[in-house]
Amino acid sequence: MVARPAAVHTRSAWHDVPRPQVRRFAAIALSEAPALAEEILNEIRREYPHLPVVLDESGEPMALVGIRRAIEVFVQHLETAEGWPTVPPGVFQEFGRGEGLNGRSLDSLQAIYRMGVRLAWRRFADIGQRVEIPPPAMYELVDAGYEYLDGLVDQSVRGYAEAAARQAGERLRLQRRLMELLLADRHHGDPAEALTERAARIGWPLPRKVAVGVLLRPAREAVPPAVTQGVLLDMDYEQPRMVVPEPDAAGRPELLHRALTGWSGAIGPPVPLADAAKSLRWAEAAVRLMERDLLPGGEVLYCTEHTEALVLLQPEELMDDLALRCLSPLQHCGPTHARRLAETLLAWLETRGGAPEVAARLGVHPQTVRYRLRQIRELWGDEIDDPDRRFELELVLRARRLRGELA
Repeated sequence: MVARPAAVHTRSAWHDVPRPQVRRFAAIALSEAPALAEEILNEIRREYPHLPVVLDESGEPMALVGIRRAIEVFVQHLETAEGWPTVPPGVFQEFGRGEGLNGRSLDSLQAIYRMGVRLAWRRFADIGQRVEIPPPAMYELVDAGYEYLDGLVDQSVRGYAEAAARQAGERLRLQRRLMELLLADRHHGDPAEALTERAARIGWPLPRKVAVGVLLRPAREAVPPAVTQGVLLDMDYEQPRMVVPEPDAAGRPELLHRALTGWSGAIGPPVPLADAAKSLRWAEAAVRLMERDLLPGGEVLYCTEHTEALVLLQPEELMDDLALRCLSPLQHCGPTHARRLAETLLAWLETRGGAPEVAARLGVHPQTVRYRLRQIRELWGDEIDDPDRRFELELVLRARRLRGELA
């Protein structure tokens, strides 16, 4: 059997100080706490003259109350033998909340706290000399003071985070109201005035043009894309929406491409601000085609790069009716033969060339093309020479090719 090593207990120099000395130290420190708090606050005001002075119900500066309370709690805990002082709840959390609501960073608040600890330590060191507390014990007191400071900072960070979350929630609410007005088909009252008012509340400069995007989530709990602040994003929809200001501005497409990596969807065409709902309709149409695999998936598409598909595939009922009438001569041909004749007819309409050009486009022998063109002329007769009929045929056949029904 191997003996287990005995536990090592670190001696505390402060707790070895006789209790009467500790009580004298605490009594003097408490009596001087109001003056120390005043000294700390005055120094803070000299270093940070722009910090606002917030008064409590009695008309006393809340900062002064908080500093004095923090000193008193720290000193009162020194009289007990149970651990080191803990932070009083609430006060410093409220300080952090105030910094967040006033749009300042926590850096200045932490610097203020460190200044307060330095000033407090000077006063405590002087009191320690007066009551003859040994230096090792005072060194421990310094360490406890900085641990105490960490607790104050933690509370302030918590309050700051609460304020930031509240502000972010309010901004999202106002941004959503702005987007609802912007993308509405019908407006009540003066939409321009309402847009100006709502945009001003979130600091969004009204752009001359916008493009509206509709996104498809890569996963149910996907993290929102990191779009720049000027892009309005509403993740509450099943298919999130975004409004891109000045979409043609230099560098904007590249920034969007990076921000939307891993997402798919569509961005509608650039339109004047008042026509944002039109851009939204095109983006929604493109997304519907993506969901049917009629447009490429896995990325965010620009509608302006897929105009043909959007124009020809959107009005399905009208296009199917037109196809039924235009392609009726193929009804009596077998499916395979009808498809080959349709592909040949489309190649001829697009090239406006002879058999060699059409054959090169289709990758077949020119003689095969001549045979098919003769059949086409027999099936359609003189109608094939009518410009309007040829235009309708090309529309129908291009739509079928976009659907994957023709090669």
